[in-house]
Amino acid sequence: MDFFQSIDYMQLLRCFITGGVLCIIGQILIDKTKLTPARILVAYVTAGCILGGLGIYKYLIDFAGCGATVPLTGFGANLAKGAIEEVKETGLLGAFTGGVKASAGGIAAAVFFGYLTSLVAKPKMKKQWFYFIAFIFSYTSYQL
Repeated sequence: MDFFQSIDYMQLLRCFITGGVLCIIGQILIDKTKLTPARILVAYVTAGCILGGLGIYKYLIDFAGCGATVPLTGFGANLAKGAIEEVKETGLLGAFTGGVKASAGGIAAAVFFGYLTSLVAKPKMKKQWFYFIAFIFSYTSYQL
């Protein structure tokens, strides 16, 4: 019973509303513009990097918690934060390694669960054997 009394319901509401607003913006961009989902994804990550690099996104994280860190903008902010911290420790090379180091857990989880999903789901890619055979032939001809 102590668990339910310790829940901050206002924090849950802020989290839900913030994550929902980010999703609504993405859906409006899909419905009302000719942007592809891939471009919107890149825009969200880039916006998160910029806001994270400027130190603005941390205020949204403090306000909304997981409602701000789970969406793609949170991934971008995490990349920027990791790069900034690594630059302070190792210098310029940290700009290239810090973001990946800070986000390695999320990247590994995405690859792992994507692989598990591919084992369960049936891919709808046509001509997949054609691409595989073309790859093998191009690779073996390169080796000769």
